[in-house]
Amino acid sequence: MRKQGGAEVFRITGARQGLADDVRGRQRRYIISMSVRTVSVVLAATLWNVERHVAVVALALGVLLPYVAVVIANAGRENAPSLPSTFVPAPVRPSLGPSSAVAPEPAPGPGPAASAGEPQGTG
Repeated sequence: MRKQGGAEVFRITGARQGLADDVRGRQRRYIISMSVRTVSVVLAATLWNVERHVAVVALALGVLLPYVAVVIANAGRENAPSLPSTFVPAPVRPSLGPSSAVAPEPAPGPGPAASAGEPQGTG
C-alpha cells in the first residue's frame, strides 16, 4: 500500500472534543448552576426572618446566577492552544540548485544598449 504524497496526517491529541460531548457538558453545567440557584432562592425565603444577612447573600446569588449560567453555557467550544498542532505537514523535498541550461546574461559591450547616455547618429 502506497502512501499518498499530499495527504495530511492528523494527530488525535490535537482533536477537539466531539460536538455531542461539548453540548452535553454545557447542559450539565447549566443544570448544576440552576440547581444551586434554586437552593439559594429557597434558602433565602427560609432564612429571611431568621438570618437576614445570609438570606440577602443567598438572594443575591439567586439573582446573579442565571446570568452567569447562561454566559457559561453559551461560551462556545473550547480552545486548546497548549496542544500540538492538529496536523503534521508533509515533508518538503529539497529542490535542485540552479540549472546550467539557463543562458547567462549578456556582458555589456559596445553597441546601442551600452551607450544609452551618448547621442547617436549625426556626428
